[in-house]
Amino acid sequence: MSDLTFNEKFRLEKLLEMGSGYVLDFSNRTFQEFVFDTTGKNIFGDSYNNASGSKANRLRAFWHREPSHLTGRLLSALLEYCKTIKGSSDLLRECEGIALRLLQNSSVQDIEAIAPNAEGKDFEALANSVRKSIENNEPEVGLDRLHAFLVKYIRVLCQKRGIQIHRDKPLHSLFGEYVKNVRKSGLIQSEMTERILKSSISILEAFSQVRNEHSLAHDNPILGYNEALLIFNNVASSVRFIKSVDEGADQITKEDDADHQDIPF
Repeated sequence: MSDLTFNEKFRLEKLLEMGSGYVLDFSNRTFQEFVFDTTGKNIFGDSYNNASGSKANRLRAFWHREPSHLTGRLLSALLEYCKTIKGSSDLLRECEGIALRLLQNSSVQDIEAIAPNAEGKDFEALANSVRKSIENNEPEVGLDRLHAFLVKYIRVLCQKRGIQIHRDKPLHSLFGEYVKNVRKSGLIQSEMTERILKSSISILEAFSQVRNEHSLAHDNPILGYNEALLIFNNVASSVRFIKSVDEGADQITKEDDADHQDIPF
């Protein structure tokens, strides 16, 4: 359930022209497609069949049923579309602030970092299932998929940096070789950052144990909510930083290539 206030709902409904049961200029079909593309939810499913079942009432049901982070994602997309057809306004800017507040209200602050770093439908589906466990406020049921995502993510990074991998190499070993590589490449500026990453090696080894003994990967009692949430936040934060390091390495490579192209022959 999102934590939209009465005044926030009033502003949003005014901007989105929901008073007569509509939402902007959407038809039933285009509204269904828009919501599904943005959130993966079927707005015309029974879960959102509120009162008359109009588009406006279904959107109100979405606000009531879905968590703040997912509501914020849909609102951000709706406001972006609204801007294209109505232009900017003081009311729209107020509503953008509402959407931003909701987006920042996720139980896992860096959950958007859980995204594939290589193409592939399976990888995308895996990342989506991990994020969905947070959107549903069920981190404990997503631990095994988070582990699978992280293994795949780190393998892609190792391949890009020429680090030898094989299926039997555990997650913490892969990450240890990756940390050693980026340190030698000069992509880490402080000793503290290096120490934090090195400490993550033992953390990931423990994560593999959690995956084997306290997740839905096997027939064992799953970890409690608060511990699972702590693991999710730790992993998502690490992935966000690793992504920034990888993007920095890509930028350096592009600059080197550009310099070489300027050399006269």
